[in-house]
Amino acid sequence: MIPAGSLLAATGLRKAYGPTTALDGADFSIHPGEVVAVMGPSGSGKSTLLHCLAGIVPPDSGTVTYAGRELTAMNDTERSALRRSEFGFVFQFGQLVPELTCAENAALPLRLNGVPRGRARAAALEWMRKLEVEEVKDKRPGEVSGGQGQRVAVARALVTGPRLIFADEPTGALDSLNGERVMQLLTEAARSTNAAVVLVTHEARVAAYSDREIVVRDGHARDLERAV
Repeated sequence: MIPAGSLLAATGLRKAYGPTTALDGADFSIHPGEVVAVMGPSGSGKSTLLHCLAGIVPPDSGTVTYAGRELTAMNDTERSALRRSEFGFVFQFGQLVPELTCAENAALPLRLNGVPRGRARAAALEWMRKLEVEEVKDKRPGEVSGGQGQRVAVARALVTGPRLIFADEPTGALDSLNGERVMQLLTEAARSTNAAVVLVTHEARVAAYSDREIVVRDGHARDLERAV
């Protein structure tokens, strides 16, 4: 059963890669404005769960429902449009385009959606200012620190005004000080726009920024706060 008021919900997700089962009946839900940490050891299925929730990888069975629409029933074009407009992504290593400046990287989702260059840059610079990296706007990713690059990646995730942000080990490549600051800025920015955040991590200090935790183990998802 889909929890009332949920923005994103998954039921009975199963996914196997050959003989290896990554998910075995996982359930998940998140409400608008909520930050949920998905935790578990390496190989537990937490990244596969995120990829299924975001429509990047189709599950073998089960359903994912987003804002009342069944994500698993959409075609590739519809899912891609959703990821460009309503989902934001932050990855472990930022995955910024090295040939573009930091401002151009932050503006890229808007440009891909057809927003004029000037408007896209203005929106990108506003988020870079909020995330304390406006000073690197004209530098390329290889010219900035890891912490600065990851904040640019957060700006890129937020620039379209997404309703849902997927963050996959967003501090995994950072030292503890930069990791704490990135998490603080990410969660503050998301809450300021009422965006929900699915946060995949294996670090307790990162999960501490969430409202609740879901533990994935052997392909099963267990909600620590809703479990009886």
